[in-house]
Amino acid sequence: MKKKLLPALLGSGILIAAVLFYMQGTAMAQPIIPIPDINLQIGTAEEPEQLVGTLRLMLLLAVLSLAPSFVILMTSFTRIVIVLGFLRNALATQQIPPNQVIVGLALFLTFFVMSPILTQINQEALSPYLEERISFEEAVEAGGLPLREFMLNNTREKDLALFIEIADLETPASGLEVPFTALVPAFVLSELKTAFQMGFILFIPFLVIDMVVASALMSMGMFMLPPVVVSLPFKILLFVLVDGWYLVVQSLVESYG
Repeated sequence: MKKKLLPALLGSGILIAAVLFYMQGTAMAQPIIPIPDINLQIGTAEEPEQLVGTLRLMLLLAVLSLAPSFVILMTSFTRIVIVLGFLRNALATQQIPPNQVIVGLALFLTFFVMSPILTQINQEALSPYLEERISFEEAVEAGGLPLREFMLNNTREKDLALFIEIADLETPASGLEVPFTALVPAFVLSELKTAFQMGFILFIPFLVIDMVVASALMSMGMFMLPPVVVSLPFKILLFVLVDGWYLVVQSLVESYG
């Protein structure tokens, strides 16, 4: 039996090898998916326009590399993700929902809140620039106006005055004259304060439940039972009954209204 099985296996292996060799040769002769050929060359610019184009490309790559920082610091992402983090800590559910869910929800809520501003930037800056109706400098200036108005509407005057005073700048006549170097940190500081205020309000009802459960356990003499184990189901039940996720998201979105 072994003598008959060995030639059969050998013949099958030869046949499979021949088929694979034929398929490889066919794929090399006629590739199904064309592979692009990318060449990067570094040379000497012959005209000033070539140098300007290269510098703009480098600036664009730098902006893309800093895009996550812009999304975090110049949009509503900071407030939303901090409030959602406070909510998870108040529920004491450890890693539920996980960080990926919280960050993903914060990103989509950020896109929802910022969609009017992004649409305005596209209509007034990006589309005209791509259609070559305005220059690059005009596109940057036009695109910064909606973002500047959004940050000014959500920045406290006290925080803005702090950075203007630290930078020893003259008091601007209007918000359009405030430099981004002072506006962005003032906006982030205001967002942090607002987020911590909302987080404090979220903690209050869950803190009351912890105190009631801890008092009940102590009155019954159950000192060895952690109060968190008993209060967690009541927290989840309360949060579900009042439709907590709906209320939290509604409060976050309407806080930018």
